[in-house]
Amino acid sequence: ETGLGKSTLIDSLFNTSFEERSSTHFQPNVRLKAQAYELQESNVRLKLTIISTIGFGDQINRDDSYQPIVDYIDAQFEAYLQEELKIKRSLNNYHDTRIHVCLYCISPTGHSLKTLDLLTMKNLDSKVNIIPVIAKADAISKTELQKFKIKIMSELVSNGVQIYQFPTDDEGIAKINATMNGHLPFAVVGSTEEIKIGNKTVKARQYPWGIVQVESENHCDFVKLREMLICTNMEDLREQTHMRHYELYRRCKLEEMGFRDTGPENQPVRSPFGSSRSPFLCSIFSFSFVFTYNVRSHYKNIIQIAHRRLIEEAPITMCFMKTFSIRKVDPPFAMKKIMCTCLQETYEAKRHEFLGELQRKEEEMRQTFVQRVKEKEALLKEAERELQVKFEHLKRLHQEERMKVEEKRKLLEEEILAFHKRKAASDILQGQAFVSTPTVTLKKDKDRKNSGFM
Repeated sequence: ETGLGKSTLIDSLFNTSFEERSSTHFQPNVRLKAQAYELQESNVRLKLTIISTIGFGDQINRDDSYQPIVDYIDAQFEAYLQEELKIKRSLNNYHDTRIHVCLYCISPTGHSLKTLDLLTMKNLDSKVNIIPVIAKADAISKTELQKFKIKIMSELVSNGVQIYQFPTDDEGIAKINATMNGHLPFAVVGSTEEIKIGNKTVKARQYPWGIVQVESENHCDFVKLREMLICTNMEDLREQTHMRHYELYRRCKLEEMGFRDTGPENQPVRSPFGSSRSPFLCSIFSFSFVFTYNVRSHYKNIIQIAHRRLIEEAPITMCFMKTFSIRKVDPPFAMKKIMCTCLQETYEAKRHEFLGELQRKEEEMRQTFVQRVKEKEALLKEAERELQVKFEHLKRLHQEERMKVEEKRKLLEEEILAFHKRKAASDILQGQAFVSTPTVTLKKDKDRKNSGFM
């Protein structure tokens, strides 16, 4: 996670200030940044490559946060394997970019490991040597720290996470390594700040309540980590990477390509020259054959052995017969030519088989894709037809409703017109009645007055 003090810890381990730009917590995804350095102390030179996991654990969705790390490690294994597969190899001059150790920094919560920590270490333990360390160990008390260590180791064991164990097979370092295995995970504190205490200057972290010395074993396990990592077990880390993690990756890749240690009848694959009594011992190593031959044997012995074994192992030895010509050549050249021929034929056969399988899968995928496209098109056409039918039905209903509304509107207009005509006639009749009514009234009043005088 960002802010755990990884860069400060690395600077403290190698007593160097590496150029490292600080990163924020707002990374959209996890990315790995590799930086190579060449350190020198007295006459000792060390080539060091530091890979930083920028943004790890900072996202809301952390489901696949470990995947970029796994892919990067596999990519380094693949690069080394491709170098081994070359006919003309230069492994002595090859810059090995494989990761030999992973310092997994654990947040000092004092409770338990996070799910992301367990998931990541579980996916990395078969690919790299994991050394868990509790970062910023001065954030919790000694009692809490000891309980936290026990809790971490218990969770690692219960979840089947295989961390790197310091080797105890060498009598010279067996005792100290066994002791250090009991201190895992290391509780470390890093600092590049120098503080003067008494008559000496030490690297420490100063707080209002006191000073934490980085190189004091009473304060943290920094010295233990540095001794185990740099001084005592550096070569074993490299060997474990090559002999265990890389070999596992290599074996899986070769099995994917169709290579097996057993033949069609589950019989061990024998040397082209028969049993181990032959003066030549062959072993396959990444498509390259390493030979140990008896330098005292003569070239004629090679032909005699080959012809004698040809009767027993004709299917295997047949591919070597072109090499055993009449010309005299030195044994190394003859063996190299023999095995290059076999290697070339094996490689071409596997290559054609792989390409054929790849083309077959591509054709199946293409056919599946075309079939699915056709099915999708049929579904879309059916849906389009249903929509068209529904549209026509709604359109017809709309037209019928519109015609009904038009008829009702016409009827209503005729009723309104008839109403207005009747109203006009009524108004005329009322006017006429009003004109005749006053005359009659005046006549009645006059007659009433005349009768009153009488």
